[in-house]
Amino acid sequence: MYLLNGEPGHYVDAADRGFQYGDGLFETIEVVEGRPLFLDRHLRRLALGCQRLLIPAPAVDLLAAEAAKLAKQAERAVLKIIVTRGSGGRGYRQPEPIQPTRLLSLHPYPDYPDIFQTDGIRARFCWHRLSINTALAGIKHLNRLEQILARAEWRDDDIQEGLMLDSEDRVVEGVMSNLFAVKAGQLYTPSLAGCGVAGIIRELVIGFARDIGVQLHEIPLDPVDVLAAEELFVTNSVIGIWPIKRLEQRVLAAGPLTRRMQDLLNQARAAEVQGCSVA
Repeated sequence: MYLLNGEPGHYVDAADRGFQYGDGLFETIEVVEGRPLFLDRHLRRLALGCQRLLIPAPAVDLLAAEAAKLAKQAERAVLKIIVTRGSGGRGYRQPEPIQPTRLLSLHPYPDYPDIFQTDGIRARFCWHRLSINTALAGIKHLNRLEQILARAEWRDDDIQEGLMLDSEDRVVEGVMSNLFAVKAGQLYTPSLAGCGVAGIIRELVIGFARDIGVQLHEIPLDPVDVLAAEELFVTNSVIGIWPIKRLEQRVLAAGPLTRRMQDLLNQARAAEVQGCSVA
């Protein structure tokens, strides 16, 4: 199911700058029992990304209404929102005026085994590096060639995620996720000052740590730091929280802080399904 600028359809203009240049942003949202979870947070991040890219942001109420329209019949699904700068402009020059394109689409929920939540996943380090660009750091823009190249590095179905480093060999994030490490009861997550996506579940986990009094550090991490962790887990809006049970040759277990974060996220998800947004 698709809504293109509010109407059924998905045939985007070939001159659209999202197609031509990756000039836009997107959000990927879990839908449960007809509700897009943490929609307010997603729309807030989308608006921030539009501001950073100088794209006029669609009205929040409009996007929320269209999201609700698509999601209302879905028991469990994935909702994707794409906003581009629209069509026109000569070369890289922006069109005047800018008339953004918005495309909302609903997709089946991925068939992930429950064991990824309970026992964890296998991960590896990727060879492909993320470029450092502070102007784009944190936002979920459409230019994802680095992640595509990193994901192409392995075909082994036993490996579910790859961890990406930047050009200075600091661990930043997973190909499709954010990363957290636990050491001595404290929580660490890579700084996203230079690159990476500031995920919605990452934001929630940081808030959970604050609420329960767990010290959290957003700092640069190198592979040695990550491999020395007592617990590792990755997050995104579709998978929630997956423990890492093996990274390269390092074997880990889903420890108590990982489980606590999973419990808190499950409570927050349940509140969203019941219509009680988590601020």
